[in-house]
Amino acid sequence: MRFTNKVILVTGGTSGIGLATAKRLAAEGAKLALTGRNAARLKETQDALPDALVIDNDAADPAAAPALAARLTQEFGHIDGAFLNAGFGEFATLANISADMFDRHAAVNLRAPLLQAQALASVLRDGGALLLIGSATAGGTRADALIYAAMKAGLRQAGRALATEFAPRRIRVNLVTPGATETNFHTNGGMNDDELKAYKERVTKMVPLSRLGQPEDVAAAACFLLSDEAGYITGAELRVDGGLTMA
Repeated sequence: MRFTNKVILVTGGTSGIGLATAKRLAAEGAKLALTGRNAARLKETQDALPDALVIDNDAADPAAAPALAARLTQEFGHIDGAFLNAGFGEFATLANISADMFDRHAAVNLRAPLLQAQALASVLRDGGALLLIGSATAGGTRADALIYAAMKAGLRQAGRALATEFAPRRIRVNLVTPGATETNFHTNGGMNDDELKAYKERVTKMVPLSRLGQPEDVAAAACFLLSDEAGYITGAELRVDGGLTMA
């Protein structure tokens, strides 16, 4: 029960890794605030976690960050931790990228967590934790992840700067970085069923532990980094990828 009487925010908390993390946090006693933007998933999440505050909040909207901070202040006064997990990915090689695609990725994957960190600074208590979601594509060689990987590489650097920014308040800032994980991420990014099957088969052969990750694998690492057990860890990146990107 590492999170008893603690308030934790999870953005993108209505599906995949975010939802798995929210369920584990709830099981360990946390009071939850979760965001999403899909009406059906918002309802399903509220039904599954009736004690959570489930908020319709679009990370791509710059006005959403201060609105979220105001709502959290109104409901809880402060929060003890935040997992800025909302993300977006499309897959295209250089010949097929566009300015609009670049802007969509930047809005959700890089601008949103920085604006959220800025807005939440006054709500997040001293000694708390801020967690960002990385990606194993950053530092990799996937040509079709060109823009997405670039955004996540930028977020990795931003995480280090934020760790310095928040250190005087003893607020820890870290990244949890999934590898290939069984979520709807690639389907939402435009892969059809055949492409997804081939991708999973190819990556599974590359993973030393010989399987894809589950959302619960990442949730376990995220909860560790959000907990007081990681009280002397900041500016770090914890990879949860079955050894896929180990040096």
